[in-house]
Amino acid sequence: MIGQNFCPFAKREYDRESIHYAIIETADLATQLEQIIAQCTVLDTDPERETSLLIFPTALSNFDDYLDLLDIATALLEDQGYDGIYQLASFHPDYVFDGLSPDDPSHYTNRSPYPMLHILREASVETALATYPYPDKIPVRNIRRTQDLGLKAMQDLLAACYE
Repeated sequence: MIGQNFCPFAKREYDRESIHYAIIETADLATQLEQIIAQCTVLDTDPERETSLLIFPTALSNFDDYLDLLDIATALLEDQGYDGIYQLASFHPDYVFDGLSPDDPSHYTNRSPYPMLHILREASVETALATYPYPDKIPVRNIRRTQDLGLKAMQDLLAACYE
């Protein structure tokens, strides 16, 4: 993500050490959802923590199961009053964008070593986008970058994360 600059805002937060990494090892849906809300609660009270990255190393290997969690978690955030405050970004080892060939390198903009949910502060996202030239071109630039690198290079980059 940072090395390929897929998110031009990530390096700043990484360098500031304002990203919290939460390892969630349970396969129990209710406990996963509790952990997501717990991370939101910490973000509510800790302005130094810009964002939380929830990593599921032992669960959600099936992409459809992961998407189910994402849908339920998004609805839960809304139910808990976090709509407009936090949003979820999604990453998975088998991430695929609907309507694209399974071999399209652009899937790798959202692929990760483990299933992950990224809790972002919406106000921070809005501020970052307002100060970045042509933010609507970020996805197009990322797709072009992955296609220029090619499928093999993207596969190798992801595989290197496990080393």
